Amino acid sequence: MSTTQPIRNQHDLEQLKNYYLNQKPNLRNYALICTAVNTALRISDILILKWEQVYDFSLKKFRTHLEITEKKTGKHCMTALNQAAITGLRFYFESLSYVDPKHYIFTGHLRDTPLCREQAYRIIKNACNTLHLPDHISCHSLRKTFGYHAWLAGTNPALLVSIYNHSSFEVTKRYLGIEQDDKDHLFLNLTL
Repeated sequence: MSTTQPIRNQHDLEQLKNYYLNQKPNLRNYALICTAVNTALRISDILILKWEQVYDFSLKKFRTHLEITEKKTGKHCMTALNQAAITGLRFYFESLSYVDPKHYIFTGHLRDTPLCREQAYRIIKNACNTLHLPDHISCHSLRKTFGYHAWLAGTNPALLVSIYNHSSFEVTKRYLGIEQDDKDHLFLNLTL
């Protein structure tokens, strides 16, 4: 069994994000991918988000931060919603005829139940297969992708360790696949 990998190539990431916007329009799926890749949350936490957590209905605007209690760890987590996440959510929000603040954002056919993990996985895999993206991409890849690209952009390793609740940067490097990338870079660029 292979390990889920982050989406390392920026072009592949853009293709995946835009698949449900342009190629096979589905604004729910587009918002799901934008939210997942820009918040570094686990899919189990994203699927149970409700509109009131991301949108302030009294002020009629998207919130700047998302506050949750992580399902897996039980820890309180506050995550800033960046413009890319808000854009994905806004497109979806504006496409809906009515939005109940208490309803789940990412629903299946039954409007009062959240999308299941298996369906979220199929959404990601369908897009990846159609786009011929590398194997080993899943819902968890979106969480890893955030950290991988943050690391490439020069983010302080201690901050990544904190975001992922890991015990050390060594654990985070393995989690994001950075350790193998470092080794590959050395072997491919050193000619003796």
